[in-house]
Amino acid sequence: MSSTADVRRDELPIVVIGAGPVGLAAAAHLLERGLEPLIIESGDGPGSAIASWGHVRLFSPWRYDVDGAARRLLEPTGWLMPDAEALPTGADLVTRYLTPLAQTDAIASRLRTRTRVVGVSRDGADKTQSLGRDRRAYLVRAVVGEGPDSVDILARAVIDASGTYGRPNPLGRGGLPAVGEDRAGEYMTGPLPDVLGAQRHRFAGRHTLVVGMGHSAANSLLSLVELAESEPGTTITWAIRGGSARRLFGGGADDELPARGLLGTKLRDAVDAGRLQLLTRVRIEELRPSGDTVKVLGHTKDDRLDLDTHAIVNATGFRPDLDMLREVRLDLDPVVEAPTALAPLIDPNQHSCGTVPPHGERVLAHPDDGFYLAGMKSYGRAPTFLLATGYEQVRSIAAALSGDRVDADTLQLSLPATGVCSTDLPGDSDGGSGSCCGASPDEPQLVTLGVGAAAGVGFATGVVHGRSGDTPRD
Repeated sequence: MSSTADVRRDELPIVVIGAGPVGLAAAAHLLERGLEPLIIESGDGPGSAIASWGHVRLFSPWRYDVDGAARRLLEPTGWLMPDAEALPTGADLVTRYLTPLAQTDAIASRLRTRTRVVGVSRDGADKTQSLGRDRRAYLVRAVVGEGPDSVDILARAVIDASGTYGRPNPLGRGGLPAVGEDRAGEYMTGPLPDVLGAQRHRFAGRHTLVVGMGHSAANSLLSLVELAESEPGTTITWAIRGGSARRLFGGGADDELPARGLLGTKLRDAVDAGRLQLLTRVRIEELRPSGDTVKVLGHTKDDRLDLDTHAIVNATGFRPDLDMLREVRLDLDPVVEAPTALAPLIDPNQHSCGTVPPHGERVLAHPDDGFYLAGMKSYGRAPTFLLATGYEQVRSIAAALSGDRVDADTLQLSLPATGVCSTDLPGDSDGGSGSCCGASPDEPQLVTLGVGAAAGVGFATGVVHGRSGDTPRD
């Protein structure tokens, strides 16, 4: 690959990392602006992370799941928009939307799969070098296939929409793995096991511990409750770090996504009926594998934790991979590891309902010009991300990269309300109080239209659950 000295930065492509919904939407918006994207995807095809939970049904209908620019690319091919009010599964999202989008001539010729980005920097300058930095292209280093050889790609700008799904938070306290957690991998199922389908044998007639208080945890818990109805001996323990599950129970009938409201209502009813055991203020300190089971040791609110379980659903949320961005000058909040201007709007210490005003390029910009985190990765460790929010992010970013400052700053997005909008939930946590749905910090450059309280898009398997980009978190 040529060096920056041999080619002008503005003649280079814009690298989009990740071919999930937000990454492909970014490419579609760039193409509409006459800009050249290059999409780099580590999986075998588009939406590879979503495919891993294809059995789960989203609780946001199709009208929130399809990006406008992507739709305009698809329709000339004969593609038809699914029923706007229907709830797709993860598999539906991949097969009926992302795969056809990736197969359009415009996207297919610009998509590299089985290519994993391992580093991003300014070409010829590490993080410490300032002189002439803004004139330098980006250098994106990637490993193709199984490696070990890497390739270097020069880019005008970089949009990192690689998500966080592959980097789960540990089970241990304080953000660190529990003692023995590294030896207990065979007992971990990941956040969204196919409890009622392909992995049924792993849970039927056995004891499962679910750790976490996000929509992924709720999804697995309700599937396990349903399984227990037909499989004697199936028992369920639910462990959360907080003092109450009220936040996850949500707004019920007041939620503008009915499936999301029903998710919380069904889970609350299951707890009240004693169909699963809820443990609060749990601190997991040690895992001891022992044949068919693993012993989980630690403390709960009232007692020591000492239980044997056959499987652990580790739905503890995710954290972004920042190692590959070590040489990029980032402006990240120290708490949630999101862009500093975005962090106050999504910090779960301040917000229980996921209310996030539409935000675009100005909020997402970093000290290194032309670099952006978009989609779930822009939320860092914060939960409850909505696909429609990501689509608006990349629309604004594409406008800014094309030089259209007015369009980049004019944001239009209507989001569904959750029906729960307060951090002052009795017994919930030790943090703050008061409404979290008040006015956002003054941003006179933004015009926000039709803003509701946006929470994570979710999933459902036979019993209306939810998922589509939310970060499970306890």
